[in-house]
Amino acid sequence: MYDLIFYDIYLNVMTKLISIVKRTRDINTNWVQTVFRILLGLNLLFAGISHLTFARLEFVAQVPNWVPFSDDLVVVLSGIVEILLGLALIALPKWKVMTGWFVALFFVIIFPGNIAQYINQTDAFGLNTDLARLIRLFFQPVLIAWALWSTAALKACLIRKQMN
Repeated sequence: MYDLIFYDIYLNVMTKLISIVKRTRDINTNWVQTVFRILLGLNLLFAGISHLTFARLEFVAQVPNWVPFSDDLVVVLSGIVEILLGLALIALPKWKVMTGWFVALFFVIIFPGNIAQYINQTDAFGLNTDLARLIRLFFQPVLIAWALWSTAALKACLIRKQMN
């Protein structure tokens, strides 16, 4: 009985996801958006690689105290996610809309690290004053907007609403 209920829910969710993916695969972007999408992908690749190599300690300093995992594990996992998202932005243009939403979500998820750096007055990445750490907080919404605009994720959402 429960198997049938879960199977029905699974089918329903998968059908909706496939429908969304099909409708968003053909969303066009202009050359400026494409350039900015690739630049964002390169930035994520660089950040991800730096998580795993030369800037690892800087990133460890940003992990909030309340995260229930080791700081190093969080830095490594977030670095891997950044590399994958960067590669997806660059190499999977047909999936740019969905990738844009994932990138924006990633930027939202890591924002508490920036807040923790400000609240705890942690020096990292040359941010050694409260003002510098505060100013940095205002760049996270810019990154979110960059991800959504350059991948046409917002455009796809508007088109989807018009279709319903």
